Amino acid sequence: MSKEFLPTILKQKAKEVEELETESLQPLRETYKLYDYLKNNAKKLQVIAEVKKASPSLGDINLDVDIVKQAKTYQDSGAAMISVLTDPFFFKGDIDYLRQISSQVSIPTLAKDFIIDEKQIIRSRNAGATVILLIVAALPEARLKELYDFATGLGLEVLLETHNLPELEVAHRIGAKIIGVNNRNLVTFETDINTSLELSAHFKEMPVYISESAIFTKDDAALVAPFFNGILVGTALMKADNVSEKVKELQIDKG
Repeated sequence: MSKEFLPTILKQKAKEVEELETESLQPLRETYKLYDYLKNNAKKLQVIAEVKKASPSLGDINLDVDIVKQAKTYQDSGAAMISVLTDPFFFKGDIDYLRQISSQVSIPTLAKDFIIDEKQIIRSRNAGATVILLIVAALPEARLKELYDFATGLGLEVLLETHNLPELEVAHRIGAKIIGVNNRNLVTFETDINTSLELSAHFKEMPVYISESAIFTKDDAALVAPFFNGILVGTALMKADNVSEKVKELQIDKG
């Protein structure tokens, strides 16, 4: 993986966004608020289950997956939300996957992409997303705040993703309610679960926190469970022989 992973992706996104039409706003899909759900179900580590066919670091993961069936299994197994990759170039995702899945499930769906523009936010909402991803590393703070306010103004929730302490401080300054800590370094693309453990020392009372990437086993989940409300898991679920069992295995009971 190139050391220039994020800049390469952002360059590609800028091209995509240029060609994107501004869609007219469709009604927001109705479901529960993820923030409220995580706050109200804090005794269990909640799983945000991801539908992804491929990734830049692993290549093809599961190209033949029936995405709707996979999503329904996640929902039936008690996932708190379904994350859907919509990036076509690097993750073999599609905005249409989000549309298909969102029309068939009743729980929140996350538009997982490198979002840098309002047009992408409208498109995600129209495709059924109730939560969007914004990545602190991808944008200047002022622009991040603009997009954050734009999304929440449309009734969407925002998962604001961080990788280190300065980024976590940005998330806190913006007033993010749902904060992700990605254990994957977006420059080198290596993962280290200690990222989550180290940043947890700086958490605040009001937000909910999601640990993302590098979580494959019950032991991994148990490691972050005391500090996090949820985990975002993709590869481990996409490769699991028994998806339902895998979701349940990662839902650590915090008593």
